[in-house]
Amino acid sequence: MRACFMGLGYIGLPTAIIAAKHGIEIIGVDINPKVVEMTNQGKLHIIEPGMPELLQEVVSNGQLKASTKPENSDAYFMVVPTPFKGNHEPDTSYVEAATRAVIPLLKEGDLYVIESTSPVGTTDKMAELIFDLRPDLKDKLYIAYCPERVLPGNVIYELVHNDRVVGGMNEASTDKAIEFYSKFVQGTLHRTNCKTAEMCKLTENSSRDVQIAFANELSLICDKAGINVWELIKLANKHPRVNILQPGCGVGGHCIAVDPYFITADFPMESKIIATAREINNYKAFWCVEKVENAMLKFELAHHRKPTIAMMGLAFKPDIDDLREAPAKYITTKVMQSCNNADILIVEPNVKEHNVFKLTDYQEAYAKADIVVLLVAHTPFKSLPYDNKKVILDFCGIYKK
Repeated sequence: MRACFMGLGYIGLPTAIIAAKHGIEIIGVDINPKVVEMTNQGKLHIIEPGMPELLQEVVSNGQLKASTKPENSDAYFMVVPTPFKGNHEPDTSYVEAATRAVIPLLKEGDLYVIESTSPVGTTDKMAELIFDLRPDLKDKLYIAYCPERVLPGNVIYELVHNDRVVGGMNEASTDKAIEFYSKFVQGTLHRTNCKTAEMCKLTENSSRDVQIAFANELSLICDKAGINVWELIKLANKHPRVNILQPGCGVGGHCIAVDPYFITADFPMESKIIATAREINNYKAFWCVEKVENAMLKFELAHHRKPTIAMMGLAFKPDIDDLREAPAKYITTKVMQSCNNADILIVEPNVKEHNVFKLTDYQEAYAKADIVVLLVAHTPFKSLPYDNKKVILDFCGIYKK
């Protein structure tokens, strides 16, 4: 079997590698020539433990090849980004562009699957597009939606062992998609229709967003009340039916920070809790900026000089290099814009270089800083000793006591 993966990003490339590892011939497509070149050289352009070795293996044995254009295959997978526009409306133009690219190659009996997180009804719309341009294929293709469910940093295990939801446009399409995924997925493949599968993905991430919003709201309350929020949550979680998540400086990433908008855009009157959770998590980042700015002002008034500030972390979660929708990146940018010539040291140990931020080693930044702003709980940061001579703003729970 030959499968074409449209998109070689944080999900597309690992999925393509795992499928290739399990004997499927893969053509991976990306519009970025550098990504294509690196992939064909067996070099991973993202950070994912264990994945570089697997990529080298499947490239060297010919199971995976990358290209900037799709090639004839038996199955086509849309694994491209679905960002939102400035008004928080979902942008499915990447899915549509990837679909249009494969339409000339489709033939009777092929499988077409969208994995990209999408608004409800996207699979139906893409099917209409396909059949408008290729009426000869009406009722002759298998079309389904199957969202990913993986955690960056543990993708190899979760792509294989996690359950997945498979929603076909009809029973035959669901069967065909399950036949493909069963080649490498050991978790249970749950059958449904495409609209329910689309909503399931949005529901999972919106649920997480709401839970994080509760923790972030608690952190705001506790800061005002003079209570250690980390201790509070630890104690509350001793209740057998309570499981409060940990607060942070907001919510980032291409899933939890984005997917709820796909629901609120289409169902604005019905999604009150989901919309409020988004507002709370976005506000937490604004609140962190204000905390840093106030600390800078107090330091300058007390010491009659501008402080050196270490902004610790840019990624949207610990120990990864993904900066998409990262509140830490937003906070750092806002602090830089209002720094009034203060010395700001920016730290992200998982990124070698950045085209906007000049990066500093985390130990050097910590040693030099008057104000340490902990934004992401990266593992290296946990080895830094607490220095009560510094102003430490811990937004991610490094020093929970």
